[in-house]
Amino acid sequence: MEVLKYRHFLPFLLSSLLLAACGEKNDQKFIADKDWPVYLGDRHNSHYSPLNQINRENVNQLKPAWTYHTGDADPGGHTQIQCNPLIIDGVLYGTSPKLKVFALDAATGKQKWLFDPATKTSFALNVNRGVTYWEDGDDKRIFFTAGPYLYVLNAETGQPISTFGFQGRASLKSKLGKYAQKLYVVATTPGVIYKDLLIMGTRVSESRVAAPGFIRAYDVRTGIVRWVFHTIPRPGEYGYETWPEDAWKTTGGVNAWAGFALDRKRGILYAPTGSASYDFYGGDRKGANLFANCLIALDAKTGKRIWHFQTVHHDIWDRDLPAPPNLVTLNHNGKEVDAIAQITKSGFVFLFDRETGKPLFPIEERPVKPSDLEGEEAWPTQPFPLKPPPFSGQKLTMDNVTDISKESYEYIAGILTNVRTGEQFIPPSRQGTIIYPGFDGGGEWGGAAWDPESHLLYVNANEMAWLLTMVERKPDPSNLGRSVYMGNCAFCHGQDMKGDMTGAYPTLLNIAEKYSKKEMEEIIMKGKNFMPGWKQLGKTRINAVIDYITDPGKSTVEAIPSVEMDEDELPFIHTGYNRLFDPFGYPAMKPPWGTLSAIDLDKGTIVWQVPLGEYEELIKKGIPKTGTENYGGPVVTAGGLIFIGASKDEHFRAFDKTTGEELWKYKLPAGGYATPAIYEVNGKQYVVIACGGGKMSTKSGDAYVAFSLP
Repeated sequence: MEVLKYRHFLPFLLSSLLLAACGEKNDQKFIADKDWPVYLGDRHNSHYSPLNQINRENVNQLKPAWTYHTGDADPGGHTQIQCNPLIIDGVLYGTSPKLKVFALDAATGKQKWLFDPATKTSFALNVNRGVTYWEDGDDKRIFFTAGPYLYVLNAETGQPISTFGFQGRASLKSKLGKYAQKLYVVATTPGVIYKDLLIMGTRVSESRVAAPGFIRAYDVRTGIVRWVFHTIPRPGEYGYETWPEDAWKTTGGVNAWAGFALDRKRGILYAPTGSASYDFYGGDRKGANLFANCLIALDAKTGKRIWHFQTVHHDIWDRDLPAPPNLVTLNHNGKEVDAIAQITKSGFVFLFDRETGKPLFPIEERPVKPSDLEGEEAWPTQPFPLKPPPFSGQKLTMDNVTDISKESYEYIAGILTNVRTGEQFIPPSRQGTIIYPGFDGGGEWGGAAWDPESHLLYVNANEMAWLLTMVERKPDPSNLGRSVYMGNCAFCHGQDMKGDMTGAYPTLLNIAEKYSKKEMEEIIMKGKNFMPGWKQLGKTRINAVIDYITDPGKSTVEAIPSVEMDEDELPFIHTGYNRLFDPFGYPAMKPPWGTLSAIDLDKGTIVWQVPLGEYEELIKKGIPKTGTENYGGPVVTAGGLIFIGASKDEHFRAFDKTTGEELWKYKLPAGGYATPAIYEVNGKQYVVIACGGGKMSTKSGDAYVAFSLP
């Protein structure tokens, strides 16, 4: 079908090429400076530093230069720091576990100022991956988000700039429509600056009732929204026919939560999007569902679409594009080509010409299995790039079941005989479907690093299978609380309320011993830690679900006879986000369970792949390094190094970028589940990483640790 092919306009108008003049730092300095002034290093998302003081020969001498403690980690392990800090003119800007924003002397770690948004308003915590910097002469600003708000601070003082929005903040729900105002909307990834525009994406709920993920450009001085791109098309807009009629009125998701890339010379913004809500059943949104799961090229000045490519049609697997793309320049078929590389959860790398959207290597539409859930219409084909090869495993079968012990093999093999597995894009089912690579990838939000010297793309990946099982929603007129719980809460906390073994979704058993009914109502209304608020349920349903989780056998029908079950509830829900572990808590497949790969984008080949992370107890048993699940991305330097934290073992590592050899590692105070940053102050090179922990059942932390040579 036409809607599934890349689309492009005639060559971009000359006026779009003349938009480079601006009163901010120019792109050359952003790419080649000693600072780290943009999220992931530069607007191309290179994760690259030209500094080489720290190199292959001396990296084993690295020592901590300073450590900064934010002081607000949750001792219960429910906070994280995913921030890739900025370093500009010797000042480091970062965020804390509870979303305080601070400025530090980047040479010493001494605090210059601190701003706490919680003193202005209350909000549910969300993860934060960084801030955005803008300057025009003496006007220097830091933009960041907390809860449903976009804040702007004076970069030198940390004080809100009152002329922006309402006393220094604007709403992230602006221009999303009346429907979205009571729904969950935050931003986990910082926006990107184009001239005097701050272009923002958002994170929204993944349940049936979710806000739309429209992309918006805010005026950096006033906070007014200057343009909106409707990721769920409205009547008359391109892609409207790929949805049921009027789906735009109630469908949510399709959000650019992972961030953007910007080709400022061409004036083109590249936006990767996520799936439509609800993630795992699309009977109410039959069609290809543009612009879900798309890489979209937009005119950065106006928000108009130039081209797009859809990487998953009618997504029912939560296959969001998980990271901002990399802008790269390749030697392709004997010609220099400005291209864009997009990693995916499935372990694919899609490569396109930046201007036209034409694939650089063939992409094949392959038939995939149909769904047998009533009302669902899975799309008959999905796109598979033929080059480069996938950088993570593609199927879990008996051939690659874990063999670290006989007990592990027999346990996982027994599960596989009863579920659907063996290829990509098997639809969700009552029987149970293996999702591998899992919901978090493959590739994930840490993104990939691009080395302009070698033309290698470095990407870390998870080798983790998840088990997705669908069940029929059976509203119980005698127990409204149970119906509300199963339709809205069981996805994360499980039908048995036990949560998951990683600690990401806590148990609700005996919840009344921890919270009063009033406190539970407050949490459900406003959210807590990484749980979104569910204010849209209304007080009656919230009270009913509280009754249910505190006393599952209690009937609520007599107390609230006037409340009817929702008519638009979907017929199927899933039983929770369940990683597939062996009885000892290790992943279901043969190692490696986490990898770091080097991919030659000129040739479309994988040059090397090594395990990332280790389990000391397995090494002591004689099992070679297995790698671990990992979160956070790599950076690459002109000194021949790749730096990455990410691994569950809480180490920070340096690898030889040519060979993949591990050259150095350091045990962090908590897991470094963030992308590091590299910079120089007074002739001294540093590498800094946020150590927030809190993922994969590891402890939470509150430190930023910077390393340098003695």
